[in-house]
Amino acid sequence: MRYAAIDIGSNAVRLLIADIIENEGIYSFKKNTLIRVPLRLGDNAFLDHRISPRKSVDLVKTMLAFRNLMDVYRVSDYMACATSALREAENGPDLVQTIKEEANIELEIIAGQKEANIIYSSHIEQTLDRKKNFLYIDVGGGSTELSVFVHGEMVASRSFDLGTIRILDNQDKDETWESLKNWLKENGKAYKNLSGIGTGGNINKLFKLSQEKEGNPLSYAKLKSLYTYLNSFSLKDRINILGLNQDRADVIIPASEIFLNIMKWAGIKNVYVPKVGLVDGIIQMLIEKNLEGKMEA
Repeated sequence: MRYAAIDIGSNAVRLLIADIIENEGIYSFKKNTLIRVPLRLGDNAFLDHRISPRKSVDLVKTMLAFRNLMDVYRVSDYMACATSALREAENGPDLVQTIKEEANIELEIIAGQKEANIIYSSHIEQTLDRKKNFLYIDVGGGSTELSVFVHGEMVASRSFDLGTIRILDNQDKDETWESLKNWLKENGKAYKNLSGIGTGGNINKLFKLSQEKEGNPLSYAKLKSLYTYLNSFSLKDRINILGLNQDRADVIIPASEIFLNIMKWAGIKNVYVPKVGLVDGIIQMLIEKNLEGKMEA
């Protein structure tokens, strides 16, 4: 059995096809195929509040390719979500309709809170130290989702219109930063033993660059020195000398800034990087949805 997850983000569009494994009544999944297309829809959405005709065509073509791949892989269920860029684009609903008609994909533009809920549905915190409390930090191109977990229970969650593409396009607002800072001081510093769980492509790349051992957290000090090191290179040199992909080399700097500020304001010394994202959460939700369906049948 195979499920698929589609994430239409502000920086990239992803398709994850996963094999569902059942072992003594417990369901899990193994990643089969992951495809990432750097469409960068946020550039249009945050500046013009529309997705341009050219990027609209590229998005529909990408969805057609994803539909063909899902058919070839014989995917039995899927879920497609669009986040911050399509939330802000006035022609977002029109694109949803076009994608339905041309690619036969049902796409949902999800609110920031639902995005946060899907991300933490992977339940990564359950595999970590139970004595600790956790702050999920998901930094995307258009928004940052935060969720506080105490003794395995979510006690606070919020989505902020603050992301890497917004910062690059100078569309981040002082009041959003202030709101983030106040929320963290109220909801983060209130709990002892608070550690971070970082999700998203940028923190995954930062963790890889840190050469930290798998399973170990990334410390604030190490992230700060890595940020200083990366920032000492020009964009061109981050691509040519450090070997970063073109669509990662620019966003990794504002992503580092967001993570560092969040860790500082919440009093977090370490962040765990489990290499999961929205697509992983979607697959987990599909497993749970289909399990419920079986129980009701």
